[in-house]
Amino acid sequence: MHSLDQYDYELPRERIAQEPLANRIDARLMIIDRKTGTFDHAHVRDLPDHLRAEDALVLNNSHVVPARLVGYRTRTGGRWQGLFLRCDRDTGIWELLTKTRGSLATGETITIQDRDGRDGMQLAVMGRADDGHLFARPAPESIPDVSGRRDKTSDDASDASLPDPVDLLERYGRVPLPPYIRDGQMVDADVARYQTVYASDKKEDFGSVAAPTAGLHFTKSLLKDIEKGQTAIHEVTLHVGVGTFRPIDVEDVDQHQMHAEWGRLDAATCQSIEDRRAAGGRCVAVGTTSVRVLESAVAAGGGELHPWTGQTDLFIKPPYQFGAVDALMTNFHLPKSSLLVLVSAFAGRELMLEAYREAIAQEYRFFSYGDAMLIV
Repeated sequence: MHSLDQYDYELPRERIAQEPLANRIDARLMIIDRKTGTFDHAHVRDLPDHLRAEDALVLNNSHVVPARLVGYRTRTGGRWQGLFLRCDRDTGIWELLTKTRGSLATGETITIQDRDGRDGMQLAVMGRADDGHLFARPAPESIPDVSGRRDKTSDDASDASLPDPVDLLERYGRVPLPPYIRDGQMVDADVARYQTVYASDKKEDFGSVAAPTAGLHFTKSLLKDIEKGQTAIHEVTLHVGVGTFRPIDVEDVDQHQMHAEWGRLDAATCQSIEDRRAAGGRCVAVGTTSVRVLESAVAAGGGELHPWTGQTDLFIKPPYQFGAVDALMTNFHLPKSSLLVLVSAFAGRELMLEAYREAIAQEYRFFSYGDAMLIV
């Protein structure tokens, strides 16, 4: 049995960062050498000094959508909260993770409120999935830009006049902060702070419901400094789902099932990484999400790095053999999480837990708005 208790640690509550630093690059950066088992302490602004001209730095450019929805049951006035997970573009039906009192009936509506508390669009309940997720569809007549532009008796949910789901979320949604940051309550500044500076605005497969947090440390000036050192910077995409950051809820880690997430690695990026590694450089992944894209591409390519697009439920756990990633920049992760298991597969469980103890002793800041480590 691969016990989950092996990935547990005690974290003082005051070590959980509630706000990001004013300047992203001022975050601390623990340097972990896997060969020597030693630690060094630096800052994110020092990252160019730890990269080589031959390296390829790989970023996840997924855009965080304001996926958290707040409102009330239109009929009863009971409070409701939900998290947008995905949308079927053919039917226009949304899948949501929900919190509400009582049982939602098929056909009833939920009134969504915008960030200022004003009533907005309505969601019509369509039913539930086997895992309890809610199926609902925006009511076109409740969306101001749509009213009057379609036959309200039409059942054609894919009518082109219905706004894109991402546009609706931008209008009515909130930043989906994890519960350990201010109990999940956003402030206006989080809209920019909980987004990487290189996030793509493409709407392929909607986007992420949680930030690829290692990337939050980068600024445009830091990226320019890295490029001056001739390190290649490449982007991949993995749209982060809610399953990535959930604690594992089974005692045997080997029994954990990852939720599928959509990702992509294009041919040009793939070729550049391969060329640089062949020349003695390293593939340096920024964040566990970038790792999952690269290693999913290797798995799909039969052990070799090839261009890849699709869904992945790859769960990286010891004794995983990495096929593409040579170094990893990542944040400090929750106890008993799949992310802590992943970094333990990369650096060794005992070394990781020792690094976490060192970080706590040195008063590092933990989790999404916290500090980072570079594992080489």
